[in-house]
Amino acid sequence: MNNLITGAAGFIGFHLSCKLIKEGKSVVGFDNLNNYYDSSLKEARLKYIHTLSKKYGTEFKFVKGNLEDYKLLKEIFKIDNPKNVINLAAQAGVRYSIENPSAYVQSNLVGFGNILECCREFNVHHLVYASSSSVYGGNKDLPFKESHGVNHPISLYAASKRANELMAHTYSHLYSLPTTGLRFFTVYGPWGRPDMALFLFTKAILNNEPIKIFNNGDMLRDFTYIEDLIESLYRLISKPPIENNRASSFIPSAEDSWAPFKIFNIGNSKPTPLLDYIKAIEESLGIEAKKEFLPMQPGDVEATSANCEKLKLWIGYKPSTSVKEGVSKFIDWYKKYYLIKKNFFN
Repeated sequence: MNNLITGAAGFIGFHLSCKLIKEGKSVVGFDNLNNYYDSSLKEARLKYIHTLSKKYGTEFKFVKGNLEDYKLLKEIFKIDNPKNVINLAAQAGVRYSIENPSAYVQSNLVGFGNILECCREFNVHHLVYASSSSVYGGNKDLPFKESHGVNHPISLYAASKRANELMAHTYSHLYSLPTTGLRFFTVYGPWGRPDMALFLFTKAILNNEPIKIFNNGDMLRDFTYIEDLIESLYRLISKPPIENNRASSFIPSAEDSWAPFKIFNIGNSKPTPLLDYIKAIEESLGIEAKKEFLPMQPGDVEATSANCEKLKLWIGYKPSTSVKEGVSKFIDWYKKYYLIKKNFFN
């Protein structure tokens, strides 16, 4: 059974591709390799995946393209006949969505609509797609539960992710397409995105530059280590939701349905103050950071915290890696990749 992963050269897509390949599962990777951040890192990830596929004797095929290109997407579905589709391709970044809204409309809305249409036409067994903890918006009732209201997004990025959930439910209802939406909580780890806080902080500290700390450091985040997220994803792929005739349409659930549709939080469930996160970076590097305290950025929230009991009940697993351990692993990778320039491909 082919697994189509969109955003395969991205942070999460890369790690999931590696996991599936190690487990002997063939993968078709799709990515546009855009320049939102350093494309050389994306190329390095792809090189690693290809090397891994040869090592394990597992097929990996890569196609470059945009989700908005419906003709190309349809051709991939027709030729490769994927049974599981994991949609991780999207225009990322809360702050960037304020500066470049059209990029989010095209990739996150038009592109996701194309994915849904292809899944419908080619009878895909399971569509798993990335949503985001940002859908909780202005909600301050912590920890966030899937049953909480998500009707007050405070960024276009969050709104586009909530729209994906609604679009997916429509296809689950109309066409019995099993869909699972995943609300990720601040994912970090080796091979991560250069625009994320951990990457930016590490680079600045090593260069003896001040790090920018928003809301004067009064931030709480549910940091989720990448390996925990990938294990969750891997288990979820093979467990598609089914129709539930007992579900009520009089008082419908916010995260489940009579249709084959589910939504899960994926977070560590141990929110960490931002200044403690920075301390873990300082301890791993052995360097004290120069700090520049700034006001809150538009579209950002003060705190996130995930209730993942629903996830644990469904797959028997939830993330647990501590921030100290996860940050240490990232720092080890960062030094090897950028400072020592170790050959990862042998």
